Amino acid sequence: MPEFSREQKRTVPFLLVAALLTLSIWTALRVGLWLQTGPLEVGAGPALHALLRGVWFDLAALAWLAAPLLFVSALLPSRLRASRFMRAMRWGVLWFMASALLFGAVSEVVFWEEFSTRFNFIAVDYLIYTQEVVGNIIESYPVGLLLAAIGGTAALVVFLLRRRLRFASAPRSVGMRLAMAGAALLLPAASWQFAEIEQMDGSGNAYADELAGNGLFSLAAAMRRNELDYDRWYATIPQKEADDILHGLQVERVPLSAPASPGVMDDVADDEVPFSRTPRNVVLVTIESLSAEFVGVYGNKEGLTPELDRLAAEGLRFTDVYATGTRTVRGLEALSLGTPPVPGQAIVRRTHNEGLSTVGELLEPQGVVPMFLYGGYGYFDNMNSYFRGNDYVIVDRTDFPKDSIVFENVWGVADEVLYANAIRTLGAKAAEGKPFFAQIMTTSNHRPYTYPDGRIDIPSPGGRRGAIKYTDWAIGEFIREAKKQPWFADTLFVFIADHCSSVAGKTKLPVAKYRIPLIFYAPELLKPDTYTHRISQIDLAPTLIEVMGKKGDDHFFGRSVFEAGEKLDRVFISNYQELGYLRGDVLTVLSPRQGVSAFKVDPRTYESTPVTVDPKLAKEAIAYYQTAASAFKQGRLHYDEPE
Repeated sequence: MPEFSREQKRTVPFLLVAALLTLSIWTALRVGLWLQTGPLEVGAGPALHALLRGVWFDLAALAWLAAPLLFVSALLPSRLRASRFMRAMRWGVLWFMASALLFGAVSEVVFWEEFSTRFNFIAVDYLIYTQEVVGNIIESYPVGLLLAAIGGTAALVVFLLRRRLRFASAPRSVGMRLAMAGAALLLPAASWQFAEIEQMDGSGNAYADELAGNGLFSLAAAMRRNELDYDRWYATIPQKEADDILHGLQVERVPLSAPASPGVMDDVADDEVPFSRTPRNVVLVTIESLSAEFVGVYGNKEGLTPELDRLAAEGLRFTDVYATGTRTVRGLEALSLGTPPVPGQAIVRRTHNEGLSTVGELLEPQGVVPMFLYGGYGYFDNMNSYFRGNDYVIVDRTDFPKDSIVFENVWGVADEVLYANAIRTLGAKAAEGKPFFAQIMTTSNHRPYTYPDGRIDIPSPGGRRGAIKYTDWAIGEFIREAKKQPWFADTLFVFIADHCSSVAGKTKLPVAKYRIPLIFYAPELLKPDTYTHRISQIDLAPTLIEVMGKKGDDHFFGRSVFEAGEKLDRVFISNYQELGYLRGDVLTVLSPRQGVSAFKVDPRTYESTPVTVDPKLAKEAIAYYQTAASAFKQGRLHYDEPE
């Protein structure tokens, strides 16, 4: 490579080099994510949308990054700007900037691999729970090697630029300094005024819409909109009309100051109740990230879930069940509170979420011990606070005897450890003569996908496939041990996922990706069968209340699946901002800024095709989501125990 003299080097402003370097890295990232997704998945037209809108969002984000540099540069004295120290400092700052930008790009690649989105609410959560997230990254990736590669690449970029460029250091006039200071104020203001996260949309392809964004811009938007006020951002109808619509849909939430339902198993057709007798106990196993597509009885051919397949054959398998969201807290919200997903953060993560009409609050006054058992640290995602505030007994990783923990990673103990401690805990409650409702939340089917050696034929870490197979193996061991317990014969075991492994797709709410398994297993109480009607995750809470023969199933937006009458054939799916309502073969989607759209969903392939919005279905969707959001906001989800 030829040497360049000082005279041969091109003199350029430092800020211009920094800006072009930033835009180059962001553009390369966008192209890389496009290639990672697959050009055929995106399409030519949407890809062009992503590129052009991407430039706009990159400039909008750059306006904020450039502002402090412009302001500092405007204040620097001319003598200091021309000094040898400042010349070296500029190259050092450029190296730091390149390193930070490359680190951000690598982080986005990892995030895209998991979620197929730019940074969003999930990334905000990750900034809060740094111990688990950093630990997960360290256990999943060669962090030291990646950091060295990032620093080395940034140094190489700076070295190549330094051989060809030198930074301008000529004195600046007062007018120039004032113009730079003014730009430092005007650029962020213009970005704030004219760039909005909704401008990512419009290509007709969800991948392209996400590629159009900028990670830093999206992250900042997510921080600002951590909780979206429904009435401000979404389409509304008069509440009286919403109440009438819900009444017509058989949503009979009683006034929370009124007594619960007077009957037991009321309004249930006898031929629809599959139990030979009422279960005394329920064990609800919430399996981390288990999509239906990985389970054999739901069509998978890889043999990853022989234990669940056996339980499904011996129990009641529900064929068409859908999760409400994309995070564990969203699944816990649906399964405990039976409410459609409110926009923004799940209720589990919010303040004033104690004393709600949850399964725990309803069962505890009726003599049932509600419990929440978790293999990780329950402070994560506010889980312990939420469940403790709703009358659940909490048992998490901190309560397990140390000698029982044969394996753990940053997210939690191995599932077999969780189940062994659950057996011990449930046995103690049963020995006290108390019926129990135990919700168990697993962790092993989660990155870094590590588990004890020798359990399955896929060595750890075994990726998603290995984690699923280990998760399934642990379930089999759990049931075999439970069968030895005196309380087994009177217990219903329920297996369901908290959410799917991924909801990436060409549309923002790809229906197939929300499909999850649901299995009832109680060989002493329940004959093998299949339930084929479509149901939502929010329907499980009232179903289990009713199955246990307890009062209060009408305190939920969901509906018992065994209740007599016409099946509603509706589910709720969401991704923090888009709120989906699938009824029949039409998916109605409510979006921020009062957006309402609709898609025809093929019942076989689940492909979605845009169609004209059906006003009736749109009002049904609005009635559910609007009422659920306002009920929590106004305190109407709280449960007052009848005297």
